Amino acid sequence: MFSAQPLRCFPRQHDSRYRQRIEPMSTQPPPLPRRPRAAILALCGLLSATAAHAAMPVTAADIQGQGATLHAEFAYDPGQRGLRVSYRLRNTGDAPLAVFDRGDRHRARIGRQTLGAVASPALVERDGDVELVHAARPLSVPAPTSPPTPLAMKLAPGATLAGRFEIQLWSKAEPKRLRWCLGVMPFEASLFHAPAETADGEVWSASFSAADTQQMLCTPWFDVAKGAFAA
Repeated sequence: MFSAQPLRCFPRQHDSRYRQRIEPMSTQPPPLPRRPRAAILALCGLLSATAAHAAMPVTAADIQGQGATLHAEFAYDPGQRGLRVSYRLRNTGDAPLAVFDRGDRHRARIGRQTLGAVASPALVERDGDVELVHAARPLSVPAPTSPPTPLAMKLAPGATLAGRFEIQLWSKAEPKRLRWCLGVMPFEASLFHAPAETADGEVWSASFSAADTQQMLCTPWFDVAKGAFAA
């Protein structure tokens, strides 16, 4: 016969076999492994920078040209010396326009820009003033082996072209004034060739003579200290 023993769900407190040290329960989460922790910190930094960039004050200007109107918005971050430009160009004439904001075919060929996308502007610095330029450039002398053939979008009458680009200014001193210029001209079939379909629309290669006949639409000077365009 087996002797009946009471069922014990817990060890006896006086039994040395079951003695153990009981640690207080921590309310803090366990530390993250090094790599995930670094990734999360990097993500937090990216989100903070993105939020700060999105919160930059925006200043707008409207430019009236011959057969075209340009609306441009500047958002400048003095801490990073970063400039974001958003714009809308409207063809107010009766004929198509060529818009020279797509860079050149050489840079697209060597992978320095995406064919059809808005290109980085050329920078002209002078006594604290920085001018950003999207335009057809003349052919240099002597001509390079792979010439920088200008690229342009074709804008129909009454249509609007929207674009945006961002650039960081690496000058030694913070610029005093900024402005942006965009080259446009009537789309003359004899000056344009080799159209290419891209994700951003159809782009055309232009003759270098377009540099002499294009119209430059320029914003007023943007005063960096005041954060506003000149009146």
